[in-house]
Amino acid sequence: MIKGLYETHIQVSNLEASILFYTEVLGLKLAHLDKTRPIAFLWIGKEKEFMLGLWEQKENLQPRHFAFSSTKEDILNYSVDFLKKRDLKPYNFLKDGIEKPMVFAWMPALAIYFNDPDGNQLELISILEGEGKPELGVISYEEWLKVN
Repeated sequence: MIKGLYETHIQVSNLEASILFYTEVLGLKLAHLDKTRPIAFLWIGKEKEFMLGLWEQKENLQPRHFAFSSTKEDILNYSVDFLKKRDLKPYNFLKDGIEKPMVFAWMPALAIYFNDPDGNQLELISILEGEGKPELGVISYEEWLKVN
């Protein structure tokens, strides 16, 4: 499901719980744990290709957003079930209660969102073929197919 991400770091309230979430729930691999700082580094996709850093922060946690790259097929066919089976709530960019991926027409890209236990906003995204159409805004995949 998750194919890659360039290195990014986020704050988490409980390092051990976050390591379990990102490894057991999402399938990332623990690369290195430094309890003296405390920080954990996780491989995303192929080992040594992409990395996520988890920094334990007990106070003034500042949730962030980042996107995991995925495939159009995985997002369309598996992402919602993948997330729900892991007790995660999928949502689209509009947060309108519809649990379906949507298209950012300006890119164009297909995406679905979910949160980690600390409220970091995570996204599965896939760039779509074709030219962007910024005038369309954010639309359903079905609407995107009608104009392409």
